[in-house]
Amino acid sequence: MKSINVLSSNLFKIEMMNQNTFLGLIEQSIRNHWEMPAMTDFQGKTFYYKDFAFEIDRLHDYFKAAGIQRGDKISICGKNSARWAISFFATLSYGAVAVSILHEFDKASVQFIVDHSDSKMLFADNAIWSEIDEKNMPKIETVFSLDNFSLIKSNSDELTQFDANAPTYFKEKYEKGFFVNDIAFRADRPEELALINYTSGTSSSPKGVMLPYRSLWSNTKFANNSLPFIESGDNIICMLPMAHTYGLAFEVLISISMGCHLHFLGKTPSPQVLRDMFSKVKPKLVLAVPLIIEKIVNRSVLPKLQRGAAKTLIKIPLLNKVVYNKVRASMIEFFGGELVEVVIGGAALNPDVEKFLRKIKFPYTVGYGMTECGPLISYAYWTRYKERSCGKVVERMEVKINSEDPQNIVGEILTRGSNLMLGYYKNEEATKQVFTEDGWLKTGDLGTMDSDNFIFIRGRNKNMILGPSGQNIYPEEIEEKLNSSPFVGESLAISEDQKIIALIVPDKDAWKENELLDQDMETLFQGVVAEVNSQLPAYSKIASFRLQEEEFEKTPKRSIRRFKYI
Repeated sequence: MKSINVLSSNLFKIEMMNQNTFLGLIEQSIRNHWEMPAMTDFQGKTFYYKDFAFEIDRLHDYFKAAGIQRGDKISICGKNSARWAISFFATLSYGAVAVSILHEFDKASVQFIVDHSDSKMLFADNAIWSEIDEKNMPKIETVFSLDNFSLIKSNSDELTQFDANAPTYFKEKYEKGFFVNDIAFRADRPEELALINYTSGTSSSPKGVMLPYRSLWSNTKFANNSLPFIESGDNIICMLPMAHTYGLAFEVLISISMGCHLHFLGKTPSPQVLRDMFSKVKPKLVLAVPLIIEKIVNRSVLPKLQRGAAKTLIKIPLLNKVVYNKVRASMIEFFGGELVEVVIGGAALNPDVEKFLRKIKFPYTVGYGMTECGPLISYAYWTRYKERSCGKVVERMEVKINSEDPQNIVGEILTRGSNLMLGYYKNEEATKQVFTEDGWLKTGDLGTMDSDNFIFIRGRNKNMILGPSGQNIYPEEIEEKLNSSPFVGESLAISEDQKIIALIVPDKDAWKENELLDQDMETLFQGVVAEVNSQLPAYSKIASFRLQEEEFEKTPKRSIRRFKYI
């Protein structure tokens, strides 16, 4: 009996030790959920946690044969998929550094990032590899397909020979099977480099954000502790880019660390595709960018409340609650019926949409982060969330506002803590510029913070427009008001000759639904701008507007590339 107690005690100690390292968290979760499904590709294969561990173990042998050393860089570029995730965790658990590249980058950017990061190995979708000119990536020695893990390119005779003999090698290695005790990840160190994530391609100076293991651990641990409604076996849809830290941390890392079942969308998240996926998967947690939520509200919900009996009922105090409850229930049903919370990030939520969501008591919250923090800075569960904020400063992070009165006077948001990056890869000048002398990261965002540590963002420092008499004008606030019109798809407020000009992309769907003619456009938008101006101070009123035929060019996380229109 004593020996059993000693064994139980030792296992408990091992589990507690694993809780304090990122790879320990992942290893422990794989052990605990060995026979449960881990990942499923859209209309494709399901990998159980034991399959996940098995594929990682196989890749480690390939890394060894390829001569990969601890600290070597391995790039991953492809659409969201189970093999993307397997490649990522195999890289880290082996001791190499993952370089995540957005598959939506143009080929010149992909080539540049692979070369700039000094990557020796690349995992890529076949479609992406077919477009790349490998002469522009001279340091790459090995390429694997993310479609099926086949070896596409090898400069190593040893690896080529190993690949040829792999069926025989693995048959002998796994002759007795692959079991839970065969998995043994290495121990990572807090300050050790885990991931390099590039925030841009070739359009600006390269900024490869270097995230250490403490950042991955801290972000994952916070999610584990702050989302008590998530349980092992729960379904989570991965629709944000895994190569972006928002999707990686809060769709992938949290899921694997908690024994959830990840479902990779693998295609453009149109409303119908999402509806079908939500209906099938029934997630409790959904991560989204504002654009998705705003489209659901503006195109599917609000129009129904502005006609028929609903239009009358919402004006009657007691009956409007019945209507709003039905609307809330229909939105929950849209997300599969089991929804507990929608976390919105990546940009500000339209204030009118937010007011509506508050009115119907929809379970949403808005978080705040940046790649340099891997990404989390602030978050609050939806029942504690404050309207127009972006959550409360999270554990192990600090925030201060560079202002003489942080609660009332806007200043730059500064942050530091466990989530923080090491710096920018091979870019000491950019690293030096983004940190204060005493180690605070300058986010570039402007805002205030209340006494409860809730952050309220006003805009980007670099976007701020100086008014004719020195007033601070935040274009995002003007754009929010413009975007509240159902006829505005998106907008930008820019400065020309010290005047505010609005660039407006009309919402073509709203135009068709209301059967409006093109010649009415100018008159209608004059009215929209006049209405917005009535809500603005004199120094920030819109002087004129220009209609845009095409949508604004955007980043992969759907932020407008503002610099192209200024």
